[in-house]
Amino acid sequence: MIITITLNPAVDKTVEIIDFEVGTVNRVSTTRLDAGGKGINVSKVVRSLGGNSRATGILGGTTGSFIKEAMDRLGIENDFLFIEGETRTNLKVVDSKRKTNTDINEPGPSIASSDIEALKQKIFSRLEAGSVVVFSGSVPANTDKDIYGKWISAAKEAGAKTILDADGELLKHGIEAGPYLVKPNIHELERFFGIRIEDVREAERLARSLIEVYGIELVAVSLGERGAIFVNKENSLFAHSIPVEVKSTVGAGDSMVAALAYSIDMGYSFEKAVRLAVASGTANVMTSGTQSAELEIIKGLENKVTFEYFRTYK
Repeated sequence: MIITITLNPAVDKTVEIIDFEVGTVNRVSTTRLDAGGKGINVSKVVRSLGGNSRATGILGGTTGSFIKEAMDRLGIENDFLFIEGETRTNLKVVDSKRKTNTDINEPGPSIASSDIEALKQKIFSRLEAGSVVVFSGSVPANTDKDIYGKWISAAKEAGAKTILDADGELLKHGIEAGPYLVKPNIHELERFFGIRIEDVREAERLARSLIEVYGIELVAVSLGERGAIFVNKENSLFAHSIPVEVKSTVGAGDSMVAALAYSIDMGYSFEKAVRLAVASGTANVMTSGTQSAELEIIKGLENKVTFEYFRTYK
């Protein structure tokens, strides 16, 4: 079973504004609403891939109810903790003329420590050995930044495999707990090490150091339009991006995480997991909003994924 944890979910409101201009009146041409938050996005893509997950997290108010109802309609098992307050709404501005995506994200409600503890009990009371647990996204402002690290350690003790997709202090403390897999993008990796990464080989070297120092099994570093690096204890490879028409980059990393979680759950090989991750991320940017791509599109893109091992990379 794949379990996704979203401590700071959101309703994603995606608007398309052709030729978006700051400091003036802009006209919206299209609008869509999606249940969002990184873990929730992961669950949606796992469903598209044919897998099963249980989405957990904290919801509140009418926006929280919207997310719960959306997950129910999709047939995704969920077990959210409802609190007082209102789940945030994040605005995504897509400009098809300028080819830009602008995110305007709300901070989300404050969460009491008792609510965090109640959610922990809800999750870990049902956690089974062999589960894949995904910790991803931001947390409410008043939540301790070592929460992922503590929960990763607890999940490992229960026999689960853990995946971390976060930034800043959340990433730092989470990595120190030694998750099974970590998926930073290149900028998050730079912030973790406090340096500017100049080339692909340096990124691979730093990713491998995470495995050597913290005992992580797999590191996936997304490089945006350049592709992605995947490193495990035996191999490193550089997967090239697939040129497609980009409609929205929101959720591309979540799609990669979903494919990797699904691959771990299914016991796929390293290379098969890489192909599925790149194809899923690519399919995501071809769709609007934070809706998940169709399986047929993902499967078609799998055959187009190319990569090379670093021992032969020039």
